[in-house]
Amino acid sequence: MAEFATNPETPNTTPEVDLSGRKLGDYQLLRRLGRGGMAEVWLAEQVALKRQVAIKVLRSDLSTDDMYIKRFRIEAQAAAQLVHAHIVQIHDVGCIEGIHYIAQEYVQGQNLREYMVKHGPPELKLSVSIIRQVASALHKASEAGIVHRDIKPDNIMLTRAGEVKVADFGLARISGDGEGLNLTRVGMTMGTPLYMSPEQVEGRALDSRSDIYSFGVTCYHMLAGSPPFRGETALSVAVQHLKSRPEPLESIRPDLPSGLCRIVHKMLSKEPGQRHAAPREILRELRNLQIEGLDDDWSESIDLIGPADERSSAANRLGHLMKTEAMIIPPRAPWRIISALVLTAFLIGGLMAWALEDRSLLAGADPHKTAIPKQATVREQYFLAVHLNSERGWRSVLEHYPEEKEYTRLATQQLARWHLRHNEYEQALKLFGELADLHDTQDDVRAFGLAGKWIVLMFQNKNDKASEVLVELTPKLKYLSDSQMRQTLGDVLEANRDRMASEDAKDFQKMLSESLDRDEN
Repeated sequence: MAEFATNPETPNTTPEVDLSGRKLGDYQLLRRLGRGGMAEVWLAEQVALKRQVAIKVLRSDLSTDDMYIKRFRIEAQAAAQLVHAHIVQIHDVGCIEGIHYIAQEYVQGQNLREYMVKHGPPELKLSVSIIRQVASALHKASEAGIVHRDIKPDNIMLTRAGEVKVADFGLARISGDGEGLNLTRVGMTMGTPLYMSPEQVEGRALDSRSDIYSFGVTCYHMLAGSPPFRGETALSVAVQHLKSRPEPLESIRPDLPSGLCRIVHKMLSKEPGQRHAAPREILRELRNLQIEGLDDDWSESIDLIGPADERSSAANRLGHLMKTEAMIIPPRAPWRIISALVLTAFLIGGLMAWALEDRSLLAGADPHKTAIPKQATVREQYFLAVHLNSERGWRSVLEHYPEEKEYTRLATQQLARWHLRHNEYEQALKLFGELADLHDTQDDVRAFGLAGKWIVLMFQNKNDKASEVLVELTPKLKYLSDSQMRQTLGDVLEANRDRMASEDAKDFQKMLSESLDRDEN
């Protein structure tokens, strides 16, 4: 059985050098988008082509380790072979001054996990559209002899245009490539335990059917609201993948077509030979379901058509994107909000360009400072942070105006929310804790802090600590004025009902439901 001494989803806590404003070849780094176990991802501008790209940078403490450098290079090699509408594209790979990087397509949107936290399980048509597009991407990888090995909601991107793209081939293996094999060490899990196939758990040889199993777990999670197997440790989850049967999807979601449930459970078969032989079969079975509203889109599936048809007309492509976009935009978002967001996007671009304009002025500055200039008033500083909506922006309020308690509390709330949104749980937990401990302030700020602590602890599977926070949060819930936080509480609660059986939890559920009902009205 594979070793599970470390959790692959735990982000690196080693401080990284702030690369904001740094230039790597033709790429001007703008701001950090996120970080993972091996790398940080930065938004950058490719100067020559005047386009935004995502730059994945290997962690500095791994940049001298030959094994990690090989894995990093193989990720680029694997993904670069796959030119496909539903796979994040690789533009360039290189190493400059000891910094190993991959330049790839910048996908504006959110991943499937983030979508589910905000909105819960997608409605049927969107769910099937996501399944179909990911299966099409996996078919392309399978034909190229590439096994992704880490299919999970975090690696399924939903673009603002309504497309789905599979990301992060960081664990990919190229069949027949010796360098793609045995790039592991004791204590390192190649994959994520919640979504690993039985053969992956046991360290056996993998093919595309392993990706199909992980995709089945992802589909189950998307449709049921939680993964089929959960546990306190990675090992306990891995054992369930080997021995346990998931609860029938139909019993959790009786509204789903029985044929769709059968497809997902076939993908979850313990033995590879009992699953679909290839992603193409998943698409064929999905098409046979004939779900209303999707039949006319099947021409977009690369594995069901010939090479000539693969190059569909721009008009057909636009029609497909418009239909899918309508399903992804939340139904409660009025046109005024969408228009405001478009206007805000332009403002953000201008403000970011201004804030990052002249890095030479920052030479010799304290690397722990934000490098965001101090504005004339705290209101202007906060306004700039609102439009930048970045870690550095929010910290600039705290650093430049620490005496302005009201604004620093607001900035701390937004900074905590930012860390939570980027899966930086320890940083988020610390900030939410500071807000929850402000006994001399308004009850709504304390309620916000307690709510954030509970959400983070639930994400970390720290049930006992989450229960303790819940006892303190429940009587304070009536003071929580932040509607977005209340909605997030409801989403997390819905996704974790099986872990909340106590009387305290029932009281919390009732009070939260009443609070959300007030929001609706």
